[in-house]
Amino acid sequence: MKLSALLVTLSSIAAFAQEAAEAEQQPSAIGSFLPLILLFVVMWLFFIRPKNKEMKKMEEMRKALKKGDKVITTAGIIGTVTNIDETGTTISVRTGSTTIIDFEKSAILRVLNAETAPAAKTEEKK
Repeated sequence: MKLSALLVTLSSIAAFAQEAAEAEQQPSAIGSFLPLILLFVVMWLFFIRPKNKEMKKMEEMRKALKKGDKVITTAGIIGTVTNIDETGTTISVRTGSTTIIDFEKSAILRVLNAETAPAAKTEEKK
């Protein structure tokens, strides 16, 4: 009698465990990847997108360089653009009265007379 009671108990426990396992649903594939997707979206919004905008702005500034622009290089050298290569990759910058240095366009950090021009315009309006 004890053996049959033990078998019934074991079978009922096995059936209960199987029902509990079926009732518990596995998380969906999207649900398990949701934190990674959210992390990528946040990284894109706060890191990748602003950096791409900044690079695009720098590229436009370098394309708009012309003779006579006062520029500062990534090395901190301030000078005036004297010549722009026809291929568009190098420029010549006069740093002193007779010193002319050739740079890649990518070495130009910013144009200085573009920063002073809006300030001068606002002072004229006053």
